[in-house]
Amino acid sequence: MPSAFLLDLDGTLYTQAGAIPGAPELVRAFRAKGVPFRLVTNTSSRPRRLLVERLHSYGFEVEAADIQTPIFTAVKLLAERGHRRVAPFLPVGSLEDLSGLELAGGVASPTEGTPPTAVLVGDLGERWTYALLQEAFSLVMAGAELMALSRDRFWQRVDGLALDAGPFVAALEYATTRSATVAGKPSAAFFHSAVAGLPRPADAASVEVIMVGDDLWSDVQGAQRAGYQGWLVRTGKFREDQLRSSGVRPDRILNSLADLL
Repeated sequence: MPSAFLLDLDGTLYTQAGAIPGAPELVRAFRAKGVPFRLVTNTSSRPRRLLVERLHSYGFEVEAADIQTPIFTAVKLLAERGHRRVAPFLPVGSLEDLSGLELAGGVASPTEGTPPTAVLVGDLGERWTYALLQEAFSLVMAGAELMALSRDRFWQRVDGLALDAGPFVAALEYATTRSATVAGKPSAAFFHSAVAGLPRPADAASVEVIMVGDDLWSDVQGAQRAGYQGWLVRTGKFREDQLRSSGVRPDRILNSLADLL
């Protein structure tokens, strides 16, 4: 049975220091050999256009169509649920990917007229303020749906681990007693959407899907719960002690993507 790969970006293909050694060559080999793959990320700090530019600068031969971000999954979910007016809490530069939605509140223009029916939480990082958290809290308490682009706990910066979007989502859930709908990893909907876009050989009824990433929960456990394999790389935010204590059991552990070459 042919294999298809879902590859995480930050910490797996690259870090802030540049490409993981061997990763650009692996993507190039997949392309040359016709191995189906999709680049999947929970990043919402920049639009897909800039993700492509960053990957190109690191030597990756990829196109926008190769990348799935939680923003595009969220746009689909919001439309399916009848939401059009949304308050975005993610970097302003990423708003260009929220096409088809009317943005009001959050980091967009002040809310006027009909209040937003959904709150979208992403990678605001150090841009979070008490005022923004209070606004998101007030909107959800007033009836808006809470949607998270990820629940990632932390990510790897040059100076060490840093809080990701998950802790802020958890704070809003705790305060409002509402559970967030997750548009990115580890939601099964995100994984299934990525797999649905993969090319399938004409002679294959199904494709064995392997998710490779550095996050035990979003990448490995999320993929396993969606019915796919979850492979862990010892790059990015990987920590040996967390692997031992997490209870998550990867289907395979790689030193880095270069092992697949």
